[in-house]
Amino acid sequence: MDSEEEMLKILFKQEHGFLISKIMFTACELGVFDLFLESEDTLTSAAIAERLGTSNVGMERLLEACVGLKLLRLEKKDNEGLYGNTDLANLCLAKSSPKSQYQYMKFCSEHFYPNLEYLAQAVREGKEQIQSICGTSEKDFYKATSSSKEELQRFSSALEDAWSLYGEEVMSAMDLSCFHIVCDLGGCSDAFAKKYISLYPNSTVTIFDLPEVVETTKHLASSEEQRITFQGGDFFNDQVPEADLYTLARVLHGWDDEKCVTLLTKLNKACKPGGGVLIVDTILNEDRNGPLEAHIYSILMLLYTKGKARTSSEYNALLGAAGFKVIQFKKGRLFGVVLGRK
Repeated sequence: MDSEEEMLKILFKQEHGFLISKIMFTACELGVFDLFLESEDTLTSAAIAERLGTSNVGMERLLEACVGLKLLRLEKKDNEGLYGNTDLANLCLAKSSPKSQYQYMKFCSEHFYPNLEYLAQAVREGKEQIQSICGTSEKDFYKATSSSKEELQRFSSALEDAWSLYGEEVMSAMDLSCFHIVCDLGGCSDAFAKKYISLYPNSTVTIFDLPEVVETTKHLASSEEQRITFQGGDFFNDQVPEADLYTLARVLHGWDDEKCVTLLTKLNKACKPGGGVLIVDTILNEDRNGPLEAHIYSILMLLYTKGKARTSSEYNALLGAAGFKVIQFKKGRLFGVVLGRK
């Protein structure tokens, strides 16, 4: 059993978790981690403040807090503090890193962070709050979080960040080499598709998403890869492209069970024998005691959608109700992968 001292430390950290996030977001926004990565050397707080155009006292407080959070390191030389990035900061917090999470953190800071004030009301009512507050009527998450092309671009970039960290793990969780024609439903950007064709070079991927999403994100595609195409449509109401494999990456958590079964049944009918559906999402443990990441995403879904996080057996039940018989499951560091075969 934890001692009272350990419990109080946990309490303090949880009470001030919102400040911890904002400290990290602020250092990212101001370019602190990028400056260290580019300089490849340690710097004083005064030098950092001058280069980034901030006050000396404010920057020193921010840097000290980042050291406490193990985002920066501090060295003493001739009674002067010299700051530098930790490995974590170089990997994920600097904008120029190949695995940077900057866009996702920026989106969290600008959208998720302020909207958490509606969480208590969402818990009381058991339904999403942000769509009604924003006055939107669109049926998916994009409209709840993105009211302009610029915001939709930021949302797309935020989603891409996860695939830079976890995409290869997700794509290699199962042998998908038998699926050559792939349709990525609700894929938004080409980030997930690029991971797929890099592992399976004989494949083609069609990204099928709402027309306004396709119109915005296809211009952001970072690759001239001819094997990736975009097609606009509503996967509930329009005919989906023919494919050997339909991928639903971080999509089904936005819908209730009835909607999920409706979509999966439609995909089952579109599949040829041997075809399948690949679900990628955060997966709750069967006893629902974790992981924390799945609970956090589930809370966000309560705010924005009618969806939720699910266990692997709950996804199995949805696939079974839709007519899929052969079901496999693999759990990764953040995302689980569920494959249903016809």
